[in-house]
Amino acid sequence: MSHAADHSANDIVGINWGSTNFRAYRLAEDGRLVDEFTKAAGVAGLGKPGMAALIDELMARWPDVSAVYASGMVGSNIGWCEVPYVAAPAGVGDVAKGATRTFMGVVKVNIAPGVCCNREFDDGPDILRGEEIELFGFASSNPAWSGLAALPGTHTKWVRFDGGRITDFFTSMSGEMFDRLTAAGLLASIVEGEARDCAAFHDGVRAGHERRLGLGTLLFGARARVMRGRLSRADSASYLRGLLIGSEIADALAIQPGLAKASVPLIGNGTVCRLYASALSALGVESWVVDSRDACIQGFLALHKAMTSSNADVN
Repeated sequence: MSHAADHSANDIVGINWGSTNFRAYRLAEDGRLVDEFTKAAGVAGLGKPGMAALIDELMARWPDVSAVYASGMVGSNIGWCEVPYVAAPAGVGDVAKGATRTFMGVVKVNIAPGVCCNREFDDGPDILRGEEIELFGFASSNPAWSGLAALPGTHTKWVRFDGGRITDFFTSMSGEMFDRLTAAGLLASIVEGEARDCAAFHDGVRAGHERRLGLGTLLFGARARVMRGRLSRADSASYLRGLLIGSEIADALAIQPGLAKASVPLIGNGTVCRLYASALSALGVESWVVDSRDACIQGFLALHKAMTSSNADVN
C-alpha cells in the first residue's frame, strides 16, 4: 500500500501479536498508516527462534524506523518474555512506564504490559493483554468519552473507562465456547452454516438473557430443538451464538448496571460486533461499532507519545 517515498526514519512500528496472528503497522509521525503486514503466525506456534525470525523478516521490509512497539500475547508467559501486568486503574502513561525494552534478535522492541484488575462488583481478578492498546486508541480519538466499552471476540472484554483510565473489567469466553462447541462434540453435529442476525439468533439471545435455566441446560436444549424439528440446522449456529451472547450480556448488566443506560462502543471485528449490537439493541441497550484496526493504530501512537514524553529510551 505504500511507496518508498512515503517512508521516514521517524516512522514507528506497532505490532499486535496474539496467540494466532501477527499484525504490524508502520505509522508516520502525523498518524498516517504508511504500510502494514499481517501473517497467521501467532506466538503460540512459533517459539523464540520463530518469533525472532519473524521480527527479522519485518525489519527487512521496514529497516529504517525510529521505534518498535509490540502488544498482546508476545508479552505473556508463552511469548518472548513475560511482562508484568499494570494494575487498574491504569492510563496509557502507566502502560508506558510498565513496558519492557528487550531485544528480539538484533531488533530492539518495547513490549507493552497487559492490565489486571480486581472487579468492584465481586473483588474477582481479571486480566487482559493487547486490548489496552485498542482502548487507549479509541479514547485518544474520543477524548471526552468515559463509560463502558466492549471488545467482542474469542474472549470478550467488558471494560469501565473513566478519565482516560481503565478502571475495571470482566472477560467472557463465549466466543471460544461457540468455536469449540460448533467444531467438535455433540452440538457440532447439528450445526450447518455460520451464525447470523436472524429470528433464531434473537430467540437465543432472549433465552440466554432471561436465565430461566442454566447455560448448560440451554445449550443441550439446542440439540433437542433440532432433533424435534423446532429449530432448523441452518439456524442452529445462530441460536447457539445468541444463547451465549445473551447470557454474556446478562453478566454485563449484573456486573456493570450502568450498561442499561449507556451507549456502548463495540471495538472489534465488524461481523461479530454487529451481532453484539443487534443483541444489545433487542435488550434496550444502544451501541456503535468501532473498527479495531483503527483503534489499534491510534493506540500505538498514543503509547509512543506517552513513552517519548516521559523521556523513555524507546529507540
